[in-house]
Amino acid sequence: MSDIFAASDATWPAAAVHRAGAFLVREGQGGGQRVSSATAEAVWDAADLDAAEAMQRDLGQRLLFMVRPGDEALDAALEARGYRVVDPVNIYAAPVAELLAEVPPLSAFTIWPPLAIMRDLWAEGGIGPGRLAVMARAEGPKTTVLGRVNDRAAGTAFVAIHRETAMMHALQVVPEQRRQGSAVKMMRKAAAWAQDHGAERFLVLVTAANAEANALYSSLGMRIVGQYHYRSKEP
Repeated sequence: MSDIFAASDATWPAAAVHRAGAFLVREGQGGGQRVSSATAEAVWDAADLDAAEAMQRDLGQRLLFMVRPGDEALDAALEARGYRVVDPVNIYAAPVAELLAEVPPLSAFTIWPPLAIMRDLWAEGGIGPGRLAVMARAEGPKTTVLGRVNDRAAGTAFVAIHRETAMMHALQVVPEQRRQGSAVKMMRKAAAWAQDHGAERFLVLVTAANAEANALYSSLGMRIVGQYHYRSKEP
């Protein structure tokens, strides 16, 4: 699992990272929970937890920890401190080769940097400047995907590669253009781009509560290979 979380950090990077005892505290600057959370990177104790909380307060961020497989003791300690579970996440994976299929002409494009219409589509879905800044920070091969349906822009997503792993982030499809196959075509196009850039594995992260997205990834033959969740409380 460590390689999956390394790929996540590399393809959706925080603005900065800070050490607080045994914890790594990410500075998100509006980029969302993943880049604003703390994770245990070594054997920890209560003083390390105190240090991580203090660092997050100093950064002006809410108290937020990512609880990964093997973090059962941390999960219990956070619960004892009054933290609540937030957004359980499923990790889906598939070999890039299994996602490849012919995509109709003009139905999906890979573009970097993103076009203004793509930024507008993300904004409509609540993906604003903070998350666009995350995309800009990502190093290595990266692209955005534009989907088209009925001669209009229907969706967009961001894809980046870390070593042999491609990860898709921020998939957004216009509500009135959903259920017309655009997301599938975008995934296929992203997989083709990933293969062209040397990736062998394709990953996506999605909240367990997002039934539509979970159904999409399952329909493409992607499998859940891990899960994690957050715990949070106000500073």
